[in-house]
Amino acid sequence: MSEQRVFSWEFKEGVVRRMLNGESVTALHHELAIKRSVLYRWLYAHRKEGVAGLQRGVGRPPGVPNPPRPAGEPDAAAALRIAELERKIGQQALDLDFFRRAFKRVNELRRKHAKPGATASTPRSGE
Repeated sequence: MSEQRVFSWEFKEGVVRRMLNGESVTALHHELAIKRSVLYRWLYAHRKEGVAGLQRGVGRPPGVPNPPRPAGEPDAAAALRIAELERKIGQQALDLDFFRRAFKRVNELRRKHAKPGATASTPRSGE
């Protein structure tokens, strides 16, 4: 696992000032080897609370375990994944219904033309 770096609030404030003065977040990311998401988090905290937002740590301190979740309740990531999969199932159900109706229509058209001497295929689209 990588070692977690700790930055002083003065350093964070200097970086935020550079971003506010128009320096590219990507350029700062490459120069300082700090993730863009961290830089944006600092910028958001500074805009929301000023320097005080940079002085306190964000998140749980290292070594403190996650609080127990109530039984049967998924965490946020699992809930997002469940919602994504439910949307996908809904889309697949719509697609399946569409193809069932289309297949039924093609079969009906083929049955109509199944008489001797009739056209063996479905009519062409309006080309």
